[in-house]
Formats: sequence, C-alpha cells, structure tokens
Amino acid sequence: AVKFTEKGDIRIEVTKSNYSVTFYITDTGVGIPKAKLKKIFEIDNSKSTEGTKGESGTGLGLIICKEFIEKNGGSITAKSTENKGSTFSFTLPAR
Repeated sequence: AVKFTEKGDIRIEVTKSNYSVTFYITDTGVGIPKAKLKKIFEIDNSKSTEGTKGESGTGLGLIICKEFIEKNGGSITAKSTENKGSTFSFTLPAR
C-alpha cells in the first residue's frame, strides 16, 4: 500500500468473529488493472511493478503472503480499481 500510494490514505481494519479474524488493508493509490489483478497471486506471472517513486521489487511479496496465509488455514483476496486504489483482505482462523 505504501509503495503505491504517493498521496492519499492507507487504512487498516480488523474484524473478528468466533471463528476467524479478517484484516483489511485499503489504499487510495494507483490501483491495479483488471488483467493484472487476476494474476497477482500466481508464481508463473510474478512480475514486479515499480512504485510511485520508482521503487523496484522481486514480484514475490504477495505470493509469499498468500502461501503463508494458506499454510495457516486462511485466505487472501484483492479488489482494485485502477487510479482509485485497492483493498487486500486476509482471513485467518481465530484460535
């Protein structure tokens, strides 16, 4: 969120039920094009996107997050609108 939000807001919210905890990370950054959004968690399609200040990366961050979350019984999703921002959410079992 920080890498892709030069101006705007980043918000973190948490909700809890008896069985799970869900984290929401929402930004008002550059957003992700629909075609790319479908592939952001796939290792075969990992490709880093430059941040708003030209920062580079490996393209593995979200893939590692997904693997870690799923290994712990959870799930991760992403919603985005290009030029408006993104929301990533992940849910883990409450133990």
